[in-house]
Amino acid sequence: MKPWFGLCLGLSLATGQAAAADTLRCGSQLISVGDRSSEVLQKCGQPVARDDLGYKRSVNRREEYPVEEWTYGPNSGMYQYLRFEGNRLVQITSKRGR
Repeated sequence: MKPWFGLCLGLSLATGQAAAADTLRCGSQLISVGDRSSEVLQKCGQPVARDDLGYKRSVNRREEYPVEEWTYGPNSGMYQYLRFEGNRLVQITSKRGR
């Protein structure tokens, strides 16, 4: 039983390079998936990088939404990557810097 526990623990730590979350704390403010980009900008300030990733088509393929990735950090060695689709926050990913 102990070897399996050690193996599982080791694998979970090894794959823990990037973590996704539904919320992020910016100072005393909290942002969540679904927030508008203007809300995030107001609560977190300007990102250190802002990348246009292209466009994504809607389900009915009649509209296209801009896709952006904003980078914040490093905060205690961690970078936060915020992905926006159509000015809505859809993903928050944290990754340790080098």
